[in-house]
Amino acid sequence: LFVSVKDSDKPVIVPAVTELDGALRTAVQDAARDAAADGVDLHVASGWRSAAYQQTLFDAAVDQYGSAEAAREWVLRPEESSHVTGDAVDVGPTDAMYWLSRYGSDYGLCQTYGNEIWHYELAVERGGQCPAPAADPTAG
Repeated sequence: LFVSVKDSDKPVIVPAVTELDGALRTAVQDAARDAAADGVDLHVASGWRSAAYQQTLFDAAVDQYGSAEAAREWVLRPEESSHVTGDAVDVGPTDAMYWLSRYGSDYGLCQTYGNEIWHYELAVERGGQCPAPAADPTAG
C-alpha cells in the first residue's frame, strides 16, 4: 500500500508511515484500499517527521515567506506540528485529496486546515461528521 518492494521479501521500514499513530495508519490504509477500489490512487505524501526535519521545513518556510508568522500559515514549528507526533498525514495526488474530502469522515479522517487540502488527521469516530477546518495552522 505505502511502499513498493521489488525482488525482495524483506519488509521496508518507512518511518514516515511506521511512526504514525497506529489508529491513523490503519484509517489511512483502509481509506487507500477503498479509494483504489474507486480507481483513485491515495498515498501518503508526508507523514511522521522528525523534529529536526520539521525545523528544516519551518526554516525554509521562513526564508520563503519572510517571517516566522507568515511561515506558520503553512508550516508549524516542531513543538506545534502534528506530523512530529505522528498524528497527521499529507495525502496525494490531487484526485486522492478530493476523494478523501468526500469520504474521509467514513474513516475518521478530516481535513484540518482550510488552506491545506492535503492535510488530514483523525478528528472524529469513523462515520462521524468532521468539524469545519481551521483557516490555517495558526488558527488551530
